Amino acid sequence: MAHRPCGRTESFPPADSDALVRWRRHHLDPALDEPGGDDLLALLARAEYGRLTSAWAERALLPEDVVTARLRRAARSGTPADPWWLVGLAGGGVLQRSALAEAWGVTVRAGLRADATAALRSRLLLPVPPSERACLLDLAEQHALSPLVAAECAAVAHSDEPSVRQAAWRYLSGLRGGARVLPVGRGRSSGWYEALLLSAAWQRAAPGHRAGAGFRRAVAGLPAAPAGGIVVAQTMMLGRLEEPGVGASGGMSVLLGALGDALAATGQIARVLTLAPACGDDLGGGLVTRLGTGHWLLRVPVPGPAAAPVNAPELRAGLAWWMARLFALPGAMPAVVHARFADDSSLAVADAARRSGARFAFTVTPDPHRTMGERHRDIGRALCTEPAAALRADLHRVFAADVLADRCDLLVTIPGPTGIRELATHFPQLTHSGRRRRVVSPAEGIPPFSRAGGDTALAVELMRRLFAGGDREDGLDPGTRSSRMFLSVGRLHPVKQQDRLVEAWIEAGLHHRTTLLLVGGSAGSGTAAEREMRGRIAKFVSAEPMARRNLACWPALPNHHVRLLERVLAAEQAPYPPVYVCPSAKEEFGLAVLEAMDAGLPAAGPQRGGVPHYIDDGVNGFLLPTHSTPALSAMLAALAAVPSDELASIAAAGASTVTGRYSAQAMAGELAEAYRLLTTASSAQSG
Repeated sequence: MAHRPCGRTESFPPADSDALVRWRRHHLDPALDEPGGDDLLALLARAEYGRLTSAWAERALLPEDVVTARLRRAARSGTPADPWWLVGLAGGGVLQRSALAEAWGVTVRAGLRADATAALRSRLLLPVPPSERACLLDLAEQHALSPLVAAECAAVAHSDEPSVRQAAWRYLSGLRGGARVLPVGRGRSSGWYEALLLSAAWQRAAPGHRAGAGFRRAVAGLPAAPAGGIVVAQTMMLGRLEEPGVGASGGMSVLLGALGDALAATGQIARVLTLAPACGDDLGGGLVTRLGTGHWLLRVPVPGPAAAPVNAPELRAGLAWWMARLFALPGAMPAVVHARFADDSSLAVADAARRSGARFAFTVTPDPHRTMGERHRDIGRALCTEPAAALRADLHRVFAADVLADRCDLLVTIPGPTGIRELATHFPQLTHSGRRRRVVSPAEGIPPFSRAGGDTALAVELMRRLFAGGDREDGLDPGTRSSRMFLSVGRLHPVKQQDRLVEAWIEAGLHHRTTLLLVGGSAGSGTAAEREMRGRIAKFVSAEPMARRNLACWPALPNHHVRLLERVLAAEQAPYPPVYVCPSAKEEFGLAVLEAMDAGLPAAGPQRGGVPHYIDDGVNGFLLPTHSTPALSAMLAALAAVPSDELASIAAAGASTVTGRYSAQAMAGELAEAYRLLTTASSAQSG
């Protein structure tokens, strides 16, 4: 394929040119020269990882930036801080409070429980703002501290501020005599979340009390765990497990659904619990659903919108409390709890695992580490802009990843083209630390496709819908059925870059001679990110009538429907077989790409992330330069020109790759053995 530009054209900035990498190395080895730079990324990194002097920091940064950096430094070093100083910081912003929670945990576990309790009491007796009072109560509850007696909480238990009364209920649920001031009930008028929270608080404070009946009913569907084997909990705190491709729900929901079933079938795992957030009316049907043999879904209640990175810091204390309650159920009591994704939701998972005495596993990836320098290169020094807020959020995720990697007993890494080297570049503490932990790198996989009754009729309906007419937003002209099609499946989100795909497709002139089908996103108006993505796509096609007629946009489909559609398209006897395209900025592994390969489609995925681990460019698939529209446009044009027989050969090689190496069963077997060894070692140490 000499006519096709090589897929490996993207240049990656060397690690030594990345300011964050250099500052993190300097933090571990102060003998290294301090990195330079005067943009906001360099200034914030210096505050967090360098020699912090008050005079410099106060001139260069916001006061909260300085405080948050000091809290993170204390948490990373494991050095206890003055509890009286810490409680005075509970009124800060959400990122400061998240760092405070970590520094507070270090301090309490260092043996300063009495001082911590006294400091909390002194602050709680003051007329502090509601958000600060809720934070202080949560700091107490999370570490079983009792700064206030039950009678002193009577007023806050009936507060008009939801965050305060909910924190008070959580605190009172674990306090001796707390049931004396817990409200008996608030009814459905307060919503399902508060009704369940109060009932669960009663069940904890006074097991068997009638006020706890609502919670007992909500979890009644989970029977006692079978004898033998271990119970494993895996968490997906972003999106809905039941709706892959909608909102924040992506390939992780497909992965955990298949993996949970496969783990339960290994014979080493007695039960798998998959925990996912739920809110609103979703809570009315109970918190327990059976997903398969030995595999159960536990819904973790959240108030209002489901957990997402942007609001996870606010939800952390509540999520940890709820998961600890669920883990204590007779049918649960996991021996291992496994979290993925570096944010406050996973920090809540780690908190709950600690409180429940479970071993903690964490899947670590260098994200957002690997793109920090590139994404925030031109940010300047303005402190109060949207780009500055995005930078602070990314630095917070880096901190969360450090905490999770430090806390875990089992570190799970995703195989990639550079293996452990890239991980060590962005997590230098893993090679500098003297701590020994188990590390495994199972290849992620997909379950085999199984045909179901009615698939023949469903396939006909899918194709009828697809070629229902170019005047429809979700349809193509029947006459284009013999044209080459590009297919892309994934949630509508900026990181998935469907807008860049459409722009590149038009820029290459492919909208005149190929078609494009996008599958993903909510059926309705969806999230703000989905609306923004649809708006950008609409803008690109509005000036090109042929693009509008040759582009079909579908909302997310059930996973079985997607895989069936891919097989139907792969089997089409058209002169130009379709090509699956994943335009993401990066994919940690790319399960949707694997599914397309498994279906027999030639597949193309991004150079960044895990896709190059299993795609050999031009042999069993293609690698895409997704970092720029011109580069992607050139590659799409080249793909459109690949002869059909060559595409067929590449598609066959791709299908063989998936069949031989990337099954959910193989991944489950490796993880089950790692979980077993982890619990065996734990039992030996405790014995």
